[in-house]
Amino acid sequence: MALNLTINSSNPPLGALLAAEHVKGTVSVSVEEGKDNKLHVSEEVQFNDVNSISRYLARVAPSLGLYGSSMLEQTEVDHWLEFSARRVCGQANLTPALAELDKALALRTFLVGRSLTLADLCVWAALKGSGEWQAIVSQGGAVPHVCRWFSFLSSQVPFASVGKKWAATKMADSKAAEEKEKKADVGKFVELPGAEVGKVVVRFPPEASGYLHIGHAKAALLNQHYQVSFKGKLIMRFDDTNPEKEKEDFEKVILEDVAMLQIKPDQFTYTSDHFPNILALAEQMLAEGKAYIDDTPPEQMKQEREQRVESPNRTNSVEKNMQMWEEMKRGSEYGQTCCMRAKMDMSSNNGCMRDPTLYRCKNQPHPRTGTTYRVYPTYDFACPIVDSVEGVTHALRTTEYHDRDDQYYWLIEALRLRKPYIWEYARLNLNNTVLSKRKLTWFVNEGYVDGWDDPRFPTVRGVLRRGMTVEGLKQFIAAQGGSRSVVNMEWDKIWAFNKKVIDPVAPRFTALCESQVVPILIPDAKEEMKEAAKHPKNAEVGTKAVWYGPKVYVEGADAETFAEGETVTFINWGNIIITKIHRDGSGAVSSLEGRLNLENTDYKKTTKITWLACTPRAPFVPTVCVNYQHLISKPVLGKDDDFKDYINKNSKLEERMVGDPCLKDLKKGDIIQLQRRGFYICDQPYEPISPHSCKESPCVLLYIPDGHTKEMPTAGSKDKSKGQTAGKAVKEEPSSQAKGKAKSAPAPSSTPAPTAAPAPTPSVAGDPVAAFNRVVAQGEVVRQLKTGKAPKEQVDAAVKQLLALKADFKQLTGHDYKPGMAPPTASPAPPPATPAQPSPAPDATACPFTRVAQQGELVRRLKADKAPKDQIDAAVKELLARKAEFKQITGQDYKPGMAPPTTATVPAPTPGPAPAAESPPEANVAVLHNRVAEQGEVVRKLKAEKAPKDQVDAAVKQLLALKTVFKQLTGQEYKPGAPPTATAPTPTATPTTSAPAAPAPAAAPATHDANAAYERVAQQGELVRKLKSEKAPKDQVDGAVKQLLALKAEYKQKTGQDYKPGAAPAPSAPAPSAPSAPAPAPAPTPSPGQPNSPQAQALFSQVAQQGELVRKLKSEKAPKEQVDAAVKVLLELKGQYKALTGAEYKPVSAPGAPGGGGSAGEDKSRKERENKSEKQGAEGGGRRKGGDKTPANKEGGANAGGGAGGEGGPKKQTRLGLEAKKEENLADWYSQVITKAEMIEYYDVSGCYVLRPWAFSIWEAIKDFFDSEIKKLGVENCYFPMFVSQAALEKEKSHIADFAPEVAWVTRSGKTELAEPIAVRPTSETVMYPAYAKWVQSHRDLPIKLNQWCNVVRWEFKHPQPFLRTREFLWQEGHTAFATKEEAAEEVLQILDLYARVYEELMAIPVVKGRKTEKEKFAGGDYTTTVEAFISASGRAIQGATSHHLGQNFSRMFEIVFEDPKKPGEKQLAFQNSWGITTRTIGVLTMVHGDNMGLVLPPRVACVQVVIIPCGITASLAESEKEALLAQCSRYLSRLQGAGLRVRADMRDNYSPGWKFNHWELKGVPIRVEVGPKDLRQGQCVAVRRDTGAKLTLPEAEAEKRITQLLDDIQNNLFKRASDDLKKHMVAADSMEEFQKELDSGKIVQIPFCGGIECEDWIKKTTAKDQDLEPGAPSMGAKSLCIPFSPLRTLQAGQMCVSGKEPAQCYTLFGRSY
Repeated sequence: MALNLTINSSNPPLGALLAAEHVKGTVSVSVEEGKDNKLHVSEEVQFNDVNSISRYLARVAPSLGLYGSSMLEQTEVDHWLEFSARRVCGQANLTPALAELDKALALRTFLVGRSLTLADLCVWAALKGSGEWQAIVSQGGAVPHVCRWFSFLSSQVPFASVGKKWAATKMADSKAAEEKEKKADVGKFVELPGAEVGKVVVRFPPEASGYLHIGHAKAALLNQHYQVSFKGKLIMRFDDTNPEKEKEDFEKVILEDVAMLQIKPDQFTYTSDHFPNILALAEQMLAEGKAYIDDTPPEQMKQEREQRVESPNRTNSVEKNMQMWEEMKRGSEYGQTCCMRAKMDMSSNNGCMRDPTLYRCKNQPHPRTGTTYRVYPTYDFACPIVDSVEGVTHALRTTEYHDRDDQYYWLIEALRLRKPYIWEYARLNLNNTVLSKRKLTWFVNEGYVDGWDDPRFPTVRGVLRRGMTVEGLKQFIAAQGGSRSVVNMEWDKIWAFNKKVIDPVAPRFTALCESQVVPILIPDAKEEMKEAAKHPKNAEVGTKAVWYGPKVYVEGADAETFAEGETVTFINWGNIIITKIHRDGSGAVSSLEGRLNLENTDYKKTTKITWLACTPRAPFVPTVCVNYQHLISKPVLGKDDDFKDYINKNSKLEERMVGDPCLKDLKKGDIIQLQRRGFYICDQPYEPISPHSCKESPCVLLYIPDGHTKEMPTAGSKDKSKGQTAGKAVKEEPSSQAKGKAKSAPAPSSTPAPTAAPAPTPSVAGDPVAAFNRVVAQGEVVRQLKTGKAPKEQVDAAVKQLLALKADFKQLTGHDYKPGMAPPTASPAPPPATPAQPSPAPDATACPFTRVAQQGELVRRLKADKAPKDQIDAAVKELLARKAEFKQITGQDYKPGMAPPTTATVPAPTPGPAPAAESPPEANVAVLHNRVAEQGEVVRKLKAEKAPKDQVDAAVKQLLALKTVFKQLTGQEYKPGAPPTATAPTPTATPTTSAPAAPAPAAAPATHDANAAYERVAQQGELVRKLKSEKAPKDQVDGAVKQLLALKAEYKQKTGQDYKPGAAPAPSAPAPSAPSAPAPAPAPTPSPGQPNSPQAQALFSQVAQQGELVRKLKSEKAPKEQVDAAVKVLLELKGQYKALTGAEYKPVSAPGAPGGGGSAGEDKSRKERENKSEKQGAEGGGRRKGGDKTPANKEGGANAGGGAGGEGGPKKQTRLGLEAKKEENLADWYSQVITKAEMIEYYDVSGCYVLRPWAFSIWEAIKDFFDSEIKKLGVENCYFPMFVSQAALEKEKSHIADFAPEVAWVTRSGKTELAEPIAVRPTSETVMYPAYAKWVQSHRDLPIKLNQWCNVVRWEFKHPQPFLRTREFLWQEGHTAFATKEEAAEEVLQILDLYARVYEELMAIPVVKGRKTEKEKFAGGDYTTTVEAFISASGRAIQGATSHHLGQNFSRMFEIVFEDPKKPGEKQLAFQNSWGITTRTIGVLTMVHGDNMGLVLPPRVACVQVVIIPCGITASLAESEKEALLAQCSRYLSRLQGAGLRVRADMRDNYSPGWKFNHWELKGVPIRVEVGPKDLRQGQCVAVRRDTGAKLTLPEAEAEKRITQLLDDIQNNLFKRASDDLKKHMVAADSMEEFQKELDSGKIVQIPFCGGIECEDWIKKTTAKDQDLEPGAPSMGAKSLCIPFSPLRTLQAGQMCVSGKEPAQCYTLFGRSY
């Protein structure tokens, strides 16, 4: 008798498998995998229960005694079978069961009798599959007898075999189940409105017309999620309203697909079950006049609906409608032309509401109702009815049905049915595929795929066959959750989830490419087999047999990387030394020799490779690896795209491999990892030689994507680098070939080419290089349009232009343009009249524009080909280098799509006079002028004919491009009707001409032109803002933005600098003209690139003048933006100078002067002075005067030397000081200050930071001051717990709504899930107020005034910044309760005054006191008062501290009530306040006072107010003098400490005084005291102020008094400086235009404001900057900061809000804010 045991591999029955293992010697039992656990005895006899299967197998072989040897023992066996099933399997707590089991095994080897029985098998199997048992075993000692028994059985062969093969799978599944239980909600699910536990009913309604795809899977799994979450009901309903589409075959496969997804609906229904009810409701609508029968032809009906024209049948009488309805029900010929329509609203903007069809007539039998009906409802009519009737509470639908929601609810109301709630979610859109059933069916019918389960298909079956696990699919769907964002996702995301599931359990094997194996002979290796782990990190996966021997095979790609004598690590073996490499005639490696070096276990720097031993005892398994690509080559198909045009016909790639001998045991569906290749699923197991075909069937493995875009390596690490180098060389080869061709180009022909008529193309006539550059630029434009998903017609226009340019290129060069090709050489110039030696053609790659374009093309190609990351990085690095080179040469940034600069704009030194042909020929200029005129005519014509906007835009863009080329060729603007003469921008005389040289044009543009261009940009920017604020149509805004960008480009071209709002162009000195008289001597004139040329001298003069302007602006402390603009002009001028002369600009020395004018001697003498000064320290004579910094400043200390002007030559960079400047890069500057000043240390939890003592001392100073002041007001300190229960936190809904996204939750204790999550306090209202409610009974219990100094956690997901925005921060929070509102209101202002004092008196920072607007006030409070500070370096305000009046909102919620003394027996609610200040103060202090040398600390909060530094201690100083100097420093320390100052003496002898100066300046110490030998002799010391750098000599006797006064002066000076800064940057404005202007110049502005929340939102949106328009500008809009208590202006009667919509209520301070 042959038995067949089928098992579910995801949940294998270990007990039944053990029984089968024991009886297989007696009975023939075959084991195979399937969907369910089942023992097949015969067609009539089958068992599904695991215990029944085990019992049957035991009874089949009675001689083995597995079922006991007597009736008594059989009863005991039954007991233990029940015990294993009920007490062990699936139980969370095994302690009671194990205690009972341990007691039973105390004196026994086996559970029943004296031999092995079914009892042992089943109990062992139950424990083996339990995760808790595994944990108990690892701890040991708890149940010793059970452990002994379990260990003994595990050592037996049958148990070991079953355990290795099947237990790992079961454990993995059980772990996955546990993880799933722990992660109650892994996705972005939101709660269903109105949902109640136990009452939620959802439905999944697929149409039985195809297989389920993963879009359906998302719908099904979402419904299941809410079914499980709310312990509700899931209905699976087949939508069978259309008899034409319904197929019973598909019903079966859909049910199978749902089962695959492990979804178990509570009820199965069909829409057709409700046909009688739906019919009756339709007739009810006809009778009530809510529907009518229409016989309008379908096409006409469609047009009428689009044009909102009512059908004549809409006014039919009820009787006529009923007659026509009867015709439909009979299915008559006339009836088939009719349909029933709802009488909704034909004028609705929603097309779905324009009388939709409810019923149609179809003379076709239905699969379930046969010919009972001739009329069938539409899905839109049936769905709401069936949802309501079946009790559905929440109908989940994708957002694409959104327009039909009104229709759904109209029908519900019209039919007076119960109303389900529609909940929307986004459909799943995946790139490179189609989800339409029609299209998928086409693929199957056309034979492009193997069937509906093809691995390339997005069907559930397809992805599962390709290796997707159900758990991976569910995790992916769960991660998408209920998001409503419609996005197109890459497939790599879904496969990345799958990898997380398979990676921990997939066994590792090896396979080598059959065509590339190379043998390696290892004589000292012996042939043997050893066991190795299948998974290096999971022993439960089991072990595999690994064969070793003297001959092994490796990959050819690996072999090519080896070198003789190299040590290579063979995975699962050890280190082997390569002793000999044999190569064939072509140089490829043919074989290798090696020797074992297994004792060397250093694997860190060796190449790791895979290998297979060649032995007849374990032959290789023939294997085929299949890699599937996307079926659709285009990621996202547009509406007008035909998917058939984008079919990838080579989407299946096969590779023959030689496989690990273990692969022969794989079964269909097994998932493995081939080492260094990736994950694979067995699609077809290996079959040995068949007696029928005499062939063996290879093991077919399908590659499982793992979410990585980069392929796994198939060769050694060294091969990677070689491949990268080789790849780079290959990519660069065309360039080198181009060079070679250019150098060897033949002389141009002496026969002139015939002149062709000028074609209307944008390229320069006759110039192939220019044509090539234009094609490259236009190609870039097309790519940008496609990437930005521009309108199709715009893309088409750009493509059409590209094709025209390519045709032009072909006409000029005679061959097609190809991406990445080497650019052609320039057109040969006409031959000279006299014989001359032909000059070589210019190097094609010398054009920097072309080099950048080529490299950009290479980078795009590498990314498209998904090349290795290091290769892409190298190409990107090269691209950036070429862009830098381009900018250096041309003076402008490279921009894709820009017009390429002509050779005239790329200066290069010329060895001799330039030939006349280099000037643009007059004919070419005239042709180009005509082309601009023609294109202008085209634009005018298009505008006159009111052509589509994108068509006009494309023509205008082409016109601008032509004008740009014209200007580059001629050096002047295009003017209609005035073609210019063909004069080159910088002409030079030739030896054969006697004409005088033309004057060179001015180097700088005319100020008038620049100002006019500036005004045009400003006006256009204003227009853009206006259009956006008025919410104009997108195409109108886009057109205005495009025009703005063009004007900015024109402005930059005229001025050489980017446009900046509020920074009009500074006038530039015109460059002196070159002399117009001809040179008297025949020698050639200096070329422009020589330092002594007129052009170089003129440019040198401009740089010097601009440098003077920058110094003047800085000395006058001009506005930052004005200084920035001037500095930018200076840098650009310097860049132009270097590009022209090839040398850096150096001040003082004239260009071309030998030796630079003696600057070296100046450097030397200054260095000597600095060295002397540092050695002598504070000894009077060596000091600088006038407040200059000592060598300890950032330029002079940490960065080693150099004076204020920075002219000291190269400096040694130690990186101890700041490398970023506050005015240039505030973010980097801030980061460097807080780390280098030792304020914070970064931590491994993002958003959390270590506060070092230097920063914490500032907080302590604030705490000491504020704590003493609030205690004067009667406030007491306390401490409440940091943990908050969920119920308490959610008690005040409006309050917690603002904090909800930031709350951190504790969900686990050790490995145990908490019964209820606990929040970490984001604020403490909900923690403290329940206690207040207990403490307050009478008015005598009030007031309560409590404060706590503590930490809070707000898990911000924005970009964290130390101090300013952190996930954990320190604060004080005061919470008070009063009997009257007046008392509470008084305290609010008292606390606010204290906060203002903290900022102004302690930290020397001025603040604006005021009240928050309704939008910005504290959630749940009545009103909020605030102090606002300002940081001019960023032009942004920051909230300093807040004091809130909560009113009675919280006391009402938490029942803080007392008996009213005036009205006995009545309860009164308490009035409450809360107020707080945080460690954000430290960040504000840093940004307000800090400078480019580091932190600047106000003395009242400085940890160290004075630092004493001994100076002048040198090797030549006598020991006695040194000791006296140090003793004097100690005396100063004691005296100053005695005066109550915080002082530190830096006596370290391993640092120089200069280093110490820099160190303490960086840390912001207010005063540095220097004491040197001369100071000691003269009875004095020197004090240096940190705020100004000024030095004062102080008599020793007055040190304490003078330093104390100095500290007060520093405190006052810092406050005055910050106050002046605030006054300068806080202004008032009465109009939106004025407000916008002031805001854009980095100010905060008081404006008349109505106070409305919608108006505030409008202001924020209107003032938001578009970063595409203004790079670097803050992207946030202005928000209200406060309503100042002391406004700058008084509101006038009748004054309107800046929005112009409502009357103004007050002046409100607005600004950009942190």
